[in-house]
Amino acid sequence: MTCPLCATDAACLPYTVGPSPHAGQVELCAVCIDQIAGTPDPAHWRALSTTMWSEDPAIQVLAWRMLDRLSSEVWTRDLLEMLYLDDDTRAWAEAGRFHAGVVHRDANGVTLETGDTVTLIKDLTVKGAGFTAKRGTSVPRISLVADNADQIEGRVEGQRIVILTEFVKKR
Repeated sequence: MTCPLCATDAACLPYTVGPSPHAGQVELCAVCIDQIAGTPDPAHWRALSTTMWSEDPAIQVLAWRMLDRLSSEVWTRDLLEMLYLDDDTRAWAEAGRFHAGVVHRDANGVTLETGDTVTLIKDLTVKGAGFTAKRGTSVPRISLVADNADQIEGRVEGQRIVILTEFVKKR
């Protein structure tokens, strides 16, 4: 059987995608199950670029969660920006999101999540890009820097930049 997440031919085992009430069951290879529970190897998840388009909501949820979890990789952030989930499926994905103890908060103390839209509250000089991101600029679909609660990433004027959370507010 082919694993619906990593696309390898391997024996697959039942895996429950929680939390309830949305829970669904899928058949995954042992490597995927181990990496979901433990430390993921980014190279193993490269197949998500094709498998994330599955019509099975449980597979979409797992793909989103792994891409979100590996968001320190450039390629996963790009895939997250492309992946569309309907509102119910996205809520299900976010309900089981992996949190490594790092909580990102905006200038007002509001918790930030991957995919949020924020607004800059200060003009920011973007080093190396030659422009200033103006106060009031909207930054859609942010990514969280996994190991630093003070940093997020987003696109401003077509450039992907790192932004300090103290200079943004959630919309």
